[in-house]
Amino acid sequence: MRNPENGNKTSITEFNLRGFGMLPELQIFLFLLFLVIYVVTVAGNLLIVVLVVADRHLHTPMYFFLGNLSCMETCYSSTLLPEMLAVLLTGDQIISVSGCLIQLYFFGSLVGTECFLLLVMSYDRYVAICNPLRYTAHMGVKACLQLAGSSWLWGFLGNGITTLAVSQLTFCGPNGIDHFFCDPVPLIRLSCDDPQMMEMLAFTLTLIFLLVPFLLTLTSYICIIATILRIPSTSGRQKAFSTCSSHLTVVTIYYGTLLISYMFPTTDLLGDFNKVLSVVYTVLTPLVNPLLYSLRNKEVKEALRKVRKKFIFG
Repeated sequence: MRNPENGNKTSITEFNLRGFGMLPELQIFLFLLFLVIYVVTVAGNLLIVVLVVADRHLHTPMYFFLGNLSCMETCYSSTLLPEMLAVLLTGDQIISVSGCLIQLYFFGSLVGTECFLLLVMSYDRYVAICNPLRYTAHMGVKACLQLAGSSWLWGFLGNGITTLAVSQLTFCGPNGIDHFFCDPVPLIRLSCDDPQMMEMLAFTLTLIFLLVPFLLTLTSYICIIATILRIPSTSGRQKAFSTCSSHLTVVTIYYGTLLISYMFPTTDLLGDFNKVLSVVYTVLTPLVNPLLYSLRNKEVKEALRKVRKKFIFG
């Protein structure tokens, strides 16, 4: 989609990530803060993966999908935070065009994968609570592998279309991205080409890979809550809700910030607010996920206790 009229313009070869440019006095503090968050995030999510693999009591569809989510969160954090830490430590905000496109591809792909994984996890809870007699038949090993594999596949294939289209744009200046990573919205606006087609493509893909999974997830939880409210005993309702409360919390935080960031028009007034929201779904959500699932889940806490006991006492 290169514009012939831009043929006599010099294409830029690098971008300037200006997300932290207004906070020079806080860069050391932010570096230490994000470094701790990154270490804790990776350690927490890898611990969930290890527990799911090692403890046979966690060899169930729900924990299989949780292991996939934790693996994805580790990759997700590693796509953005190392670059952010390097910018904060060195003050070098420059990223090459190719490096920016690579980051855009993996970031967008993992966002799409997470949306589909959260949808799959809500479907798992829907079948378990609303159709418990069919759970074993619907959520067998083959079905779980297909659902998880499809989530990863569609996430990476779908965003490949966006990244390929962005790579065909001409960038001839300015080169400043008012963000702390290569977010697609400000990146597209830097193009010298007519951005209308790209913005339409980005909106369409956002609709497919963000809004549709969100609506299906929301529908699943409406059915789940309606079923739980029909359970006659209080203890039965509490037990049923406890199996999906952590996932519902994660869905609310993740989709709440993501939808506001990408489904509403971005203005100069909302620019800084959107950057704060971006920190929530790119930095804080991967951090709190393992905490939510471990602190509010008896099976995970029991598996963690066994590992700790084995490690201490051999």
